[in-house]
Amino acid sequence: MSSEPQADWRRWHDWRVASVSAPYGPLSLTGTYWLSDYPEGRIPAVAGTWREAGDHVLLSATAADGITVDGTPLTGDVRLTADHTPIERARVAAGERRLVVLRREGLWAVRDFDPAAPARRAFTGIEATPYDERWVVPGTYRPYAAERSVRVENADGRERGLGLSGEVAFTLQGAEHTLKAAVEDDGSLWAVFADATSGKDTYRFRFLRPAAPGADGRVTVDFNRALLPPCAFAEHFICPFPPPGNTLPVPVPAGERNVMSG
Repeated sequence: MSSEPQADWRRWHDWRVASVSAPYGPLSLTGTYWLSDYPEGRIPAVAGTWREAGDHVLLSATAADGITVDGTPLTGDVRLTADHTPIERARVAAGERRLVVLRREGLWAVRDFDPAAPARRAFTGIEATPYDERWVVPGTYRPYAAERSVRVENADGRERGLGLSGEVAFTLQGAEHTLKAAVEDDGSLWAVFADATSGKDTYRFRFLRPAAPGADGRVTVDFNRALLPPCAFAEHFICPFPPPGNTLPVPVPAGERNVMSG
C-alpha cells in the first residue's frame, strides 16, 4: 500500500481521463455492427462488404472504398479473424478510423472507432469522488470449485453469458457483502456491480478491478477506483449488467460517478 494513497488516486484519475479521451479510447466508438444484422454484407456506415464465413470474416473492397489492411490499400478480398491488439493497431482502417473485428458467442461484428467522434469532442472529464480511505476495505476472495456462467442482460439489450470464478467478501458500513467476480489473465479480479446510488447519483452500474488476491485469498477492495464501464462513454459497447447478487443495498458514492460533457 502506498504511503501517499491520495496522490496515487489523483494520478490514477488523471490517467483514466487521458485514456478514455485518447484518439482511440472508448469515446471514439461510433458503432458496433453485428454482421448477422446485415446478411447482404453492406453496413451503411462502414465501407466495404463484410460477410460471416465460419471461423473468419470475409472483407471485400474496391479502391473507391478507401480501406487499408495492414497499411496496404485493399482491392479484392481478405480473410479476417478477431482483433486482439490495441485499437490503434487494428488491421483494418479507413483513413483515421479503425475498423475492429469482434466475436462474441460465435457471432461476428465490426466496430468503428473514429477520433473525430462527437462524444470525444464533447467530453470534458469524469465526475469522481475524491479519495476517501473509508472506502478501502479488506476482503477475501473465495474461488468456486469450477468457473460458472450466468446469463445477464447487456447494455445493447441482448442477453449473453458472463463467466464468474468466485466471490469477494468484505464488510461495508458494518455489514458483510459479497460480489461475484471473474479472474483476469493477469490474476486480478473483475466485478460488475450496482449500489443504492446507481442510476441516481452515479451511472447505472460500474466495474471494480481489485488486484490479484494473495495466496490466502486476501484482497483489498477499493471503491475509490470504481470504474465507469465503456458503455458510459459510448452507447455502442455491449457491457454486461451486474449478475444476480451484485447490487449492493448500501450507497457507494466513491470512485467514478458519471461522464461530463459540454
